[in-house]
Order: sequence, then structure tokens, then C-alpha cells
Amino acid sequence: MKKKACKKCKMFVEGNQCPVCKTDVFSQSWQGRLQIMDASKSIIAKKIGINQNAEYAIKVR
Repeated sequence: MKKKACKKCKMFVEGNQCPVCKTDVFSQSWQGRLQIMDASKSIIAKKIGINQNAEYAIKVR
């Protein structure tokens, strides 16, 4: 089964609501993965505006 990603913040979600942006709009059509291990030290996380450690999709349709 393919993971579902939040269309707003692109975080992979298992429940019925995104823990970051509190939306319930998801997509199973995504490309690429980005794993943020330490958002406070990650240059990539700062550039794209992520401040929570999690797994994110790069592109969500």
C-alpha cells in the first residue's frame, strides 16, 4: 500500500488528520522522499521551511 502525503505541507501521514497543518486533504500520488532527522541543524529543512522531524514527499499531485 502506498503512503499518503498531506497536500499542504507534504508530510507523510498515517491518520485522518495532518499533525502539522491540521488539514485532511491527502494524496497517494507523490514523488520522492525527504527524511528530516534534525530540523534545527538541517540546511535543507531551513530552505524549504520545515521545522519538524519527519518524512516528507518532494512532489505531491
